[in-house]
This record gives sequence, structure tokens and C-alpha cells, in this order.
Amino acid sequence: MESELSKSAVYFDGSCPLCRAEIGYYQHKDQDRALCFVDISETGAVPPNGITQERAMKRFHVRASDGRVLSGAAAFVEVWTRLPGWRWAARAASLPGALIVLEWGYRIFLPVRPFISHFFGRAMGLRAAIGGAKRW
Repeated sequence: MESELSKSAVYFDGSCPLCRAEIGYYQHKDQDRALCFVDISETGAVPPNGITQERAMKRFHVRASDGRVLSGAAAFVEVWTRLPGWRWAARAASLPGALIVLEWGYRIFLPVRPFISHFFGRAMGLRAAIGGAKRW
């Protein structure tokens, strides 16, 4: 059985509907159980060393299996490295300049994430309501 230390810990904002959906996808793809998921929005959740809970909620963080704490694009690349079907993306991110471009895109996305998440959450709520109504 693999120890928790050999897994990468994924810290995510569980109060964000968009983040929950993405993490749900990663959990589904993580057939090897190489990732440990930590909802940093929960009371008592412990963020990675040197990171406040507030900072962890604003930016994606991963503690790699070797203990390094990664954030932003580098954190996504660590997740992709551990997921079957996504290792190609991790290899592409290792091309010269690719990680810089990915980080730049992530930084552009961060300020609009709350708006996207809000509308995504409303759409998912509407979908659930319509789906629930169809069951009757």
C-alpha cells in the first residue's frame, strides 16, 4: 500500500463550484490513487507549510511527493504528471517557455475565477433543478 508521503497533496477551494468540478474530474481520473485531495475551505484544514489558508484559497497549490510546495501552473503540471491520460500535457509543459505561458494564462484567469465560478455554480444548480424535475 502506498504511503501518504509518496502521494502528491492537492489543496483546493471546495467553496468554489468550478474548483469542485475540476477536482471531481481529477479524483475520477486518479485510478492509481497517486493524489490526496485537501479541501482547504473546510474549517480545520491544514494548508501546506508556509502557506496561509487565505493564500491557499486564492491560488492552486500542490505538495509534491518529494515535499516541494508548488503553486499555479507548476501545481497543475504536478497533477497532470500523476494522472493517466494527462501525462502528455505534463510533457508539453516541460517544453522551453511552456510553463511561463501556462503561468501567465493562470494569472489572467485568477481575477475572473470568482465570476466564472459564480455562473458555473448557478448553471449547475439549474441543471440539477431541471434534472430533478425530469425525474418526476
